[in-house]
Amino acid sequence: MTQTVAVLGTGKIGEALLSGMIRGGWPAAKLLVTARRPERAEELRTRYGVEAVTNAEAAKRADTLILTVKPQDMGKLLEELAPHVPGDRLVISGAAGIPTSFFEERLAPGTPVVRVMTNTPALVDEAMSVISAGSHATAAHLAHTEEIFGGVGKTLRVPESQQDAATALSGSGPAYFYFLVEAMTDAGILLGLPRAQAHDLIVQAAIGAAVMLRDSGEHPVKLREAVTSPAGTTINAIVELEKHGVRAALIAALEAARDRSRELASGAN
Repeated sequence: MTQTVAVLGTGKIGEALLSGMIRGGWPAAKLLVTARRPERAEELRTRYGVEAVTNAEAAKRADTLILTVKPQDMGKLLEELAPHVPGDRLVISGAAGIPTSFFEERLAPGTPVVRVMTNTPALVDEAMSVISAGSHATAAHLAHTEEIFGGVGKTLRVPESQQDAATALSGSGPAYFYFLVEAMTDAGILLGLPRAQAHDLIVQAAIGAAVMLRDSGEHPVKLREAVTSPAGTTINAIVELEKHGVRAALIAALEAARDRSRELASGAN
């Protein structure tokens, strides 16, 4: 942890990453942040004891640059950074849809780039961060990236060709669960439960199911079958879900998310 790391465009995910690194033992003196608004930069400096700098200053001083701006703002940021980023800097992109080649074409020849798609559970150290190497990134660069993102959850290496699918499944994934909990809460109210009770019942069921999926090693079909008694309540609910095409709708939704991830790359400038 002797390297200096800069988080550029420090929004919610960038701040979660920053706080996770500090909790993991990264010295605040080795962390730099940038933010679009001066008051946001000052807030981060006060909260974490890190140094707030300009994008150009971060590019000059940091050994690793983590770019967390929105995809549509990435081209402009790279224009600003390019004159100051030497070819040995590790550049980590957290922007959905944008391939590593986009960065390699705009930065010094040979610049190592690693693409990462994380998700909002980084805020509670339960992120899933999917990592892919650009053409100049080495095993050491990937290991360093895992060290950083491992502070806020799990990491998984995949070929870059799988990043758009991972974005659809994991990057956007928490929203699907929130949507499901919202719908089930409404159903609980329809069935006569107060909203608070319905919410608590469903959230705990979701937590318990997730832990069982993670820790049991069992296939989800087997876990579902363990709850599904012959002629019982659960099988009646499952039949209705199948009648309404919930499985097909989920597959179509994830395909749409993957396609949008691809579109975002074409919209970067």
